[in-house]
Amino acid sequence: MGKHLSPETPRTRRSNAPLLRRVLLVAGLVFIGLASALVGYAAFKHKTPMQLITDAFVRSPDQVFGKSNLLVLVEGLDYDYTSNDIEFSTNSRSDVIWAVNFDFPTKHIYELSIPRDMVATLPGGQQAKINQAQADGGVSEAKSVIAGWLGIPGFDRYIVLRIDATKDVINAIGGVDVYVKTSDCLREKTNCVGGSINYDDSWGHLHIHLKEGMQHLTGDQAVGYMRFRHDWCSDPCRIMRQQEVLHALVTKLKGDRINTLMHAGTLLAVFRKDVMTDFTDNELLSLANYYSEMAPGALVTKQVPYTADINLPDYGDSLVPDTAARAQLVQSMLIAPPVPEPSPDAMALAAIVPGTLRVDVENGSGIPEAAHAVAERLRKAGFTIGNVGNAPTQDHSVTTIHEHSKTTFAGAKVRDALPATLHSIPVLSDGTEAQAGAATQGNAPTSDVTVIVGRDLAKLGPR
Repeated sequence: MGKHLSPETPRTRRSNAPLLRRVLLVAGLVFIGLASALVGYAAFKHKTPMQLITDAFVRSPDQVFGKSNLLVLVEGLDYDYTSNDIEFSTNSRSDVIWAVNFDFPTKHIYELSIPRDMVATLPGGQQAKINQAQADGGVSEAKSVIAGWLGIPGFDRYIVLRIDATKDVINAIGGVDVYVKTSDCLREKTNCVGGSINYDDSWGHLHIHLKEGMQHLTGDQAVGYMRFRHDWCSDPCRIMRQQEVLHALVTKLKGDRINTLMHAGTLLAVFRKDVMTDFTDNELLSLANYYSEMAPGALVTKQVPYTADINLPDYGDSLVPDTAARAQLVQSMLIAPPVPEPSPDAMALAAIVPGTLRVDVENGSGIPEAAHAVAERLRKAGFTIGNVGNAPTQDHSVTTIHEHSKTTFAGAKVRDALPATLHSIPVLSDGTEAQAGAATQGNAPTSDVTVIVGRDLAKLGPR
């Protein structure tokens, strides 16, 4: 029996081999077809295949958090040095205070900075600098005091940055490119070339020697630039510098994704070492995936202004908040951010006569004469030009268009007259910065559209 079966065994195996090859061939063709379809669909959606796969398995933030936005308190801890020259931050006050709104429908992030020297009321009823809350009761008391000071119900999550968090993150990605500005350039919008920042504080380990203009900064240099406050405008200018570095950091992470991917392990190690938070890993993954495709201008940064400074007992020089401006900023950034205008069709745009629209142009780039160059471009396109001048701040890396007109799609009509690279920026209507500025001055907007020129448009120059 065995002699008759043994010759059949190799023939059976050989007969199965063509079938196996056909199965593998079909599977390979199916795989290639699926891969090709994925690549094609990715190109159509302007995403990488890996991003599409991630999107398929990572839940969106509105699903994860069960709401349309997320309010997060971000604090950076102050620190001091022991007699042995060792950094410590035990029971320290907060050196940086940000109220951040992750707005999911618009895929925008709104960051409202609060100067650490603002006067606030602590749980015991006494007045103090707002950053004292962190020293007295940790992040729990800080969340309560700051939410009450802002007039919001509370924060959904918190992030506390330890001593070296910012420095370590910037070093991990190989530094950032920042347009270094002196206080004159930040606040007066003049003398934006040829200036320098020179300051040495051996006790505070702060040594800053930077020239005005675009600079590539290491982690130490960037933190020094962010901490510098020894000029005439002190904390408000320091916050502007912090926001500039934040924009530069986001630009680097988004713009150089290969670099970010190569340093992902280092960034994760920095996060685990330098950050305290009540976010879960899955929540952070959802936010990171969702905001990896943020549009230009989707990061909006402002700061709460003040009306006076006073000598507060036990605390010294302290700032009195501008309550009207604070309420408006909270409303437009944390409670009800402006909704981008939907994309119009070509016929609707063609029906709008440019000359019927009055356009104000404000320079928010810090680059001299940028507003006049853009105004001239729009004038040649047929628009009626209104006020041309400087924006309230000069920290706009991207151009924004604010619509306050009864003419539908007025903002989009103006946007189409700008370079093609800016045709994807959103048009914001009502509750915008331009209206906010007018409201605080008691004036209604006189134009149909306000263009706030950012560095992206200023660098393109006149047409």
